[in-house]
Amino acid sequence: MSTSLVYVKTYDEPEIDRREILRYAGVRGEAPEIESTLEECLTELSGKLTYQLCYRSFSVSFLDGALDIGFAVTESASLIRHVCGCREIVVFGATVGLEMDRLIAKYSRVAPSKALLMQAIGAERIESLCDVFCRTLSSELAAQGKGILPRFSPGYGDCPLELQKQIFDVLDCSRKIGLSLNQSMLMSPSKSVTAIVGVTDSKANEITDTSCACCQKTDCVYRRTE
Repeated sequence: MSTSLVYVKTYDEPEIDRREILRYAGVRGEAPEIESTLEECLTELSGKLTYQLCYRSFSVSFLDGALDIGFAVTESASLIRHVCGCREIVVFGATVGLEMDRLIAKYSRVAPSKALLMQAIGAERIESLCDVFCRTLSSELAAQGKGILPRFSPGYGDCPLELQKQIFDVLDCSRKIGLSLNQSMLMSPSKSVTAIVGVTDSKANEITDTSCACCQKTDCVYRRTE
């Protein structure tokens, strides 16, 4: 992978995980009425989301108490620990588009239950897009004998949200995939993600588990318990 080019990809709709959507919505056990409403929401969304992603690779080096990731230098102990041993990273931005935000806003006014489900669908959809990209990246790097680590986003551990600014600048997210960032570090469209993926020198060292076990935020209400 070149360290000088930003690549852009558009994906087909990833497979929908209804169980995961209901988990994001806080639904436990059987809930036929909610599941019926979920199907209505999915039908309304069909064909309206855009699965876009831009990415770029960088060499990394470890300094005294800091990490040079090619486009920024950070002292985040969480990120340093996460990519320890890597000589390369892949940085990406991903979004499912503005239609999700429009429908969430619409139903927030007239049908809060649908708005909640739209929020949950959006969370599942962007996570699914990131998972598809990471699986594709893993396959491409495997041909070079390399592997990947789970993705790591600004805000994890002690990694400052302000790192978003450098990611947006270096990926040119606004022009590439229509993703913007405000002064509060909030992204628009809201169902979007930026992340860093460590590249390992050996496929044997790859860790692709992106479950909650990889996250240090143990008080998250969406944390998986299984």
